[in-house]
Amino acid sequence: MTATPSPRPKVALFVTCLVDLMRPTVGFAAVKLLEDAGYEVVVPPAQTCCGQPAHNSGDRKDAADLAKRVIAAFEGYDFLVAPSGSCAGMIAKHYPTLFSDDDPWKARALALSAKSRELVSFLVDVAGVTSTGARFDGTVTYHDSCSGLRELGIERQPRALLGAVEGLTLTEMKDPDVCCGFGGTFAVKYGDLSGQIVDKKCVNVEEAGAGTLLAGDLGCLMNMAGRLSRRGSTIEVRHVAEVLAGMADGPAIGKSGKSGG
Repeated sequence: MTATPSPRPKVALFVTCLVDLMRPTVGFAAVKLLEDAGYEVVVPPAQTCCGQPAHNSGDRKDAADLAKRVIAAFEGYDFLVAPSGSCAGMIAKHYPTLFSDDDPWKARALALSAKSRELVSFLVDVAGVTSTGARFDGTVTYHDSCSGLRELGIERQPRALLGAVEGLTLTEMKDPDVCCGFGGTFAVKYGDLSGQIVDKKCVNVEEAGAGTLLAGDLGCLMNMAGRLSRRGSTIEVRHVAEVLAGMADGPAIGKSGKSGG
């Protein structure tokens, strides 16, 4: 008898608001990377904002309401994967805190939290990917976003995969783990301070001497791309997934009408 092949694990892609509205190519790159790693990818149509802006602003009620919608849309899949450390961090770390212990949503939030991952960490830590087979001719530098680094421990994973990209040279900037000044609603509430922080970050980016700046969070990337552009820099800004998927041949962030700050 011929054995029935095991079904591929189902990964539900949490696209994120910014990717959906500002940089859809990141979503397409995520799908390619996950499918190449052997997973069946589903994009639940009922997904919405993860609730992080409300949560960061102290609006726990709206954050919890949005969390319920996300939980209901994603809990039936093997994994939730997001091309964003901040959104993945919100779901994995903060959803369970939005509900009291006697609320039935608490257990559902904990269950989803346990199977929610950021894209690159999922590829390395869960799927065991060591190379994506991509090629990128150029020198890049990498920014560690605050949520991905501090909430999810994402640091070595993108560097490991970038190190296997043919033609790519990674050069570290000074203080790659220092905030870019975006911080979601922080950049809106404290615009002057945010501007000072991103200016310092852009100096470090420029001094690294790389032609391309990469990161795993689109909010950080848009913030830095906008400031670099206003400084007259020619450095290209891209999401790391675009490079890892071999899809970095289109306009860089900030070079088209829908992806710049």
